Amino acid sequence: MIALDATAPADPFTPIRPVHPESIILPRVLRSTKIHDQHLDRLAIVYVRQSDPQQVLNHRESRERQYALADLAAAWGWSRDHILIIDDDQGKSGRTADQRGGFQRLLAEVTMEHVGLVLGIEMSRIARNNKDWHNLLEMCAIFGTLLADEDGAYDPRDSNDRLLLGLKGTISEFELVTMRNRLERGRLHKAQRGELFFRAPIGYIKLSSERLEMDPDEQVRDVVRLIFDKYDELGTARGVFYYLIQNNIRIGLRPHHGPDRGTLQWRRPVQRTIFQILRHPIYAGAYAYGRRPLRRIRTAAGERTAVGNWVPMDQWKVLKLDCLPAYITWDRYLANQKSLHEHRSGPDTKGSPRDGAALLGGIVVCGNCGRRLSAIYRAQGKPFYSCVRHHHDATEQVCFGLKAAVVDDLVVQQALHALEPAALELSCRAMEDIQRDRSRLDRHWSQRLERARYEAEEAERRYQSVDPENRLVARSLERRWEETLQGERQVRDDYDRFLREQPPQLSREERARIVALSSDLPALWHSPGTTNRDRKEILRHLLEKVVVHVKSESEHVDVIIHWRGGFTSRHEAVRPVKSYAQLRDLDKLMDRIAALRVAGHTAAQIADCVNREGFRPPKRRGPFSAELIRQLLKRRGPVDEGAETDQLSPGEWWLPDLAEVISVSVGKLADWARRGWVHSRKPPAGRLWILWADEPELRRLRELAASSHRGMMGYPAHLITPKERRHGGR
Repeated sequence: MIALDATAPADPFTPIRPVHPESIILPRVLRSTKIHDQHLDRLAIVYVRQSDPQQVLNHRESRERQYALADLAAAWGWSRDHILIIDDDQGKSGRTADQRGGFQRLLAEVTMEHVGLVLGIEMSRIARNNKDWHNLLEMCAIFGTLLADEDGAYDPRDSNDRLLLGLKGTISEFELVTMRNRLERGRLHKAQRGELFFRAPIGYIKLSSERLEMDPDEQVRDVVRLIFDKYDELGTARGVFYYLIQNNIRIGLRPHHGPDRGTLQWRRPVQRTIFQILRHPIYAGAYAYGRRPLRRIRTAAGERTAVGNWVPMDQWKVLKLDCLPAYITWDRYLANQKSLHEHRSGPDTKGSPRDGAALLGGIVVCGNCGRRLSAIYRAQGKPFYSCVRHHHDATEQVCFGLKAAVVDDLVVQQALHALEPAALELSCRAMEDIQRDRSRLDRHWSQRLERARYEAEEAERRYQSVDPENRLVARSLERRWEETLQGERQVRDDYDRFLREQPPQLSREERARIVALSSDLPALWHSPGTTNRDRKEILRHLLEKVVVHVKSESEHVDVIIHWRGGFTSRHEAVRPVKSYAQLRDLDKLMDRIAALRVAGHTAAQIADCVNREGFRPPKRRGPFSAELIRQLLKRRGPVDEGAETDQLSPGEWWLPDLAEVISVSVGKLADWARRGWVHSRKPPAGRLWILWADEPELRRLRELAASSHRGMMGYPAHLITPKERRHGGR
């Protein structure tokens, strides 16, 4: 390389004499009086920085000017081996010093008293933050380091220079704020025109003219439409995800970064992608900006930008309808958003249907306070609807729950009754839905097979176009051709398997089975193939909510069913309660039992009668028995000369009464009766034994009870031999 002689004549016709670089003499630069020998003995550091990689690539003049500061330091008297260039922060913003290793290195060199001069093309290149700038300024003042730019050198210890440096730092920080505001306003103005696109969602491509269009690939568009159609059918995003997985459906997307940027790739779906597609308003033809605004976080190290939370639609900065190609309508999009919100778990939302046995979870409401009842699973997995208002408000419990089966059975019965007239229509609709779903899947597999066939043919054309002698290339193309042929064969086998399992047209047997199931809705409802999740989905399609009024002093529950469409029906259910005192018709029951006893009926006959009349015990674990009737009669007290008393002869006892008299357990006394150690008989109309024991027998039985203990092998014969009964013995 040669340089031009600066002393060449100015005459344009005079040839310029080339000179060697060693003979170049830099122009004389006046050195500042603030630079002393102690500064020249230290390092002169040139700090080079540009804000982003784009500036590093395109703004070369700024970079060259910063590197040229090394020549300025040499002109001021620093030797070349004492000039250090720090350019570690190329492409990094000066807003904060957290991620700038070069700036940290600069501070370290200053604090070790190695630096006599710090040069920057301007103060904004060193720091855009007053905290970082004044930190450097203070360190330079403490350790006697000068600061310099193209305008001259400054001594931080001098009050006038310190004032000027502080003003330059403030202006540098304000410039950053000004530039940021200018960029944000420009971004917002472009967004208000509906032209600001950072990246294209799945199913769209970004054109060079800054416009979005639907993806030109037909299969990509069909998969996006399939996601929206299945969400309308299944009702949950998780259900759509499992449907795609079960049917081996891939989602076509184009990466925004990396070497494969813009290339169509088919990937396994993930739940996050399904949610993003369902939530994005662009699929309804609307342009939106500000759905998740950025927020600035101030920390001890400075300020940084982070992604904020999702905001409601009324807080979006820009929303323009019908300005982009759409997959669904705007009304359909709003319905999807409402459905997604309802599927979230919260006190004011229904939540998504799950596999629990409580069929009305999320739609059953307390009639007293209006809160949704919580589904709680107690012992043996039996669900219970409970109002937890008193736990949240720390107040006395005034709302009560009930067993889920009580209200579930009632609502299911009403729902099946409502569906009976539409059984034929449901069967036709089911066949149409199955037919449409299979046709859609058949189309998807046909497209996959067509794509695999095209890739194989393309690989074949590439192989055929290469020179056969060029084996370095031919071997790779041949291997690629074999891979595509194998992929085509695999897709064809999967397609054939799908056709065998789910043919496009329903068979006659399948149609007959659908009609049979639709005509017997209870059997279909209780079928093992119908899951609790399916049952809940059906009920949610029919019902808005179910309001239950539970009263602590009554077993009767008022149930109000709010059907979709605005119709309301009122019903009454009976729940189990803990005690007889909670029965609403307790007085009526006791009067009826007393009347039957006065009429001469036995306990078993009274039990049969009250069961036929619809009376039930509090816990409702079964019908009334003779033993329960006796307990109620005992609670009621003496009524009159009853039938049970007439059955007892002189000296006879009911088994529990005799066990209480001789202080022995009922079980042990019953065992003695079976062994023949005591006279006993069982009346034909009752379940309890009647035992005979006069005063001598009572003394013998008490003595037997006193000598009885666990593990005893034998008893005296006189204690286990009952006295002969002569009068009224049976």
